[in-house]
Amino acid sequence: ALWLARWLLFRLMFSSAVVKLASGDPSWRSLTALQFHYFTQPLPPWTAWYAQHWPEWFQKLSVLAMFAVEGVAPFLIWGTRRMRFAAAWAIAGFQLILMTTGNYGFFNILTIALCIPLLDDGVLTPRGVAAPAVRVPVARWARNVFAGVLMIASLGYATGSLRRTPAWLRPVANVSSVLAPLHVVNPYGLFAVMTTDRPEIIIEGSRDGQEWKAYEFRDKPGDPLRRPRLIAPHMPRLDWQMWFAALGDVRQNRWFLVLCWRLLQGSPDVRAMLAHDPFGDDPPRYLRANVYMYTFTSAAERKQTGAWWNRTLRGPYVRTLTLKDGQLTVAPETLSQ
Repeated sequence: ALWLARWLLFRLMFSSAVVKLASGDPSWRSLTALQFHYFTQPLPPWTAWYAQHWPEWFQKLSVLAMFAVEGVAPFLIWGTRRMRFAAAWAIAGFQLILMTTGNYGFFNILTIALCIPLLDDGVLTPRGVAAPAVRVPVARWARNVFAGVLMIASLGYATGSLRRTPAWLRPVANVSSVLAPLHVVNPYGLFAVMTTDRPEIIIEGSRDGQEWKAYEFRDKPGDPLRRPRLIAPHMPRLDWQMWFAALGDVRQNRWFLVLCWRLLQGSPDVRAMLAHDPFGDDPPRYLRANVYMYTFTSAAERKQTGAWWNRTLRGPYVRTLTLKDGQLTVAPETLSQ
């Protein structure tokens, strides 16, 4: 169990470095990824605005440090006691830094928890107190077989980050395919390709098709004047999914139409997930969704206007919607867009 926990941490960190380089993304290879990351990440906090304005040389140095932690530090896990401790401090410290500039729910906390198996009884028990012996009522061979199966399965997932699987690894990949329905292991790889712009979906409602009022979400960008929130370890699922929806179209995110349908119905459960519903208990007759391109304001713009974001209209995400006999339908084309 101890070995598998360390193996999990190794895969989580090392795979995150491999996929960034294997993807061929130029922003990672040129060390410019952090020039986009802070404002394009799913839910930027207010601290990300300040990080966005750090000097370019510091941004590139930060990318190098990230590759050192994700790509080099994991190998220290298999070293001496001091090397394991160094890996634990490097990985846990890196996660703490991520927590100060991003909202990733409880992911960073779980990763820090995986660093605990890198320590030992000399650290985790009071000085002079012997750790209690633990009996595992499972035969050693059974534990070894189970560990071996998990290792092979996870190796197969690791080959997925390669552009082309070597012939000698194909049997391993086949084992992973057979075990995939059991969901005993998972692939890892964070931000393989850096998003370089930020589209945001703004939902608006209207009673007459002429005057439109915007719905405000709790945590995703909306009103440019509203300060981004630092909310981790809370994970606002709807706001998070809105980020993914904006990266595609409504055909890839059919759930978005259900959201619009429920807003037109005035569903109390859905309205409760929003920061502001401009229509209260009397829902609008029409609903539309437009895509805006968001970027952080400069320091001068922030001082002059108080805004955290600049935004420009890109176009509609869905056509104007309404309810007909309780069912969602497209409104007449004559309505104002």
